[in-house]
Amino acid sequence: MNYRIVTALCAVVLAFFIARAPASASTQAIAHGGTYWGNVVVEPDQVVDGDVTVFFGNATIEGIVRGDVTTFFGNIDQRSGSTITGDTNTFGGTDYTQAIVPWMPSTLAAENAGMMLRLAESVVVLLVFLIFPVRVRMALERVEKHPGLSAAVGVLAFVAVIPIALLLLVSFVGWPLIPLEIVALIAGIFIGQAALGLLVGRRLYELIHPETTPSPLAALIIGLVVLSAAQIVPVVGHLVTALVVLIGLGAAILAFIREGLFMGQPPIPRAPISGPPMPVA
Repeated sequence: MNYRIVTALCAVVLAFFIARAPASASTQAIAHGGTYWGNVVVEPDQVVDGDVTVFFGNATIEGIVRGDVTTFFGNIDQRSGSTITGDTNTFGGTDYTQAIVPWMPSTLAAENAGMMLRLAESVVVLLVFLIFPVRVRMALERVEKHPGLSAAVGVLAFVAVIPIALLLLVSFVGWPLIPLEIVALIAGIFIGQAALGLLVGRRLYELIHPETTPSPLAALIIGLVVLSAAQIVPVVGHLVTALVVLIGLGAAILAFIREGLFMGQPPIPRAPISGPPMPVA
């Protein structure tokens, strides 16, 4: 396998990823509490009633917020003269990024917090592939043969998560199973992402270098870089993320089910056990 092609492709996509991340981060002014994606700002003459929750962006507070301000993978910048009557909570942000890459400057870490989140997620997917290679390969086979069924199963699984959790909660006896349900959901998402990363990476490599076939690890790295780059594109990135999660989860669930079962094929009968005749007392 030509590793120079793999390295060059990853470098080009990552360069595009890093270059576009700060430019695509637009800031929106908000007038009321709620949940927001990306950078937000409360202007100096603005009074915001309610809690403000921000995902994958920074919250710049120059006015008054009558509630809590919480950021996930972003920072809170409270300017002088501003007021936050509630609590401030930051999960991720610059500290999270610098914990992964200690030598990165704080300003660059703040701008690329979303990119570092994708990097951390890709590392987890890579570890899942190394720990569960058989299930990832089975999920890859399912999504190649049955992409529509994988998407349908993923949607049904997401719809059923909350009702199943409520039934377990009401039954009291099923309380210990709720954490298991959450762990199984997360594991399924990561297994499915690994399978889709393998599929995308292998297809892309074969288009560029059709004479050879990449190793599974190289194909997965290429696929994760391409998927991560697609997920940071404004608007379209959310659609890509939803498709990856739903199709991947469905393929992971189907990987634990015998293919003939959901294809309507009867089970293969087992051969009778034969051996020497047993003496009868």
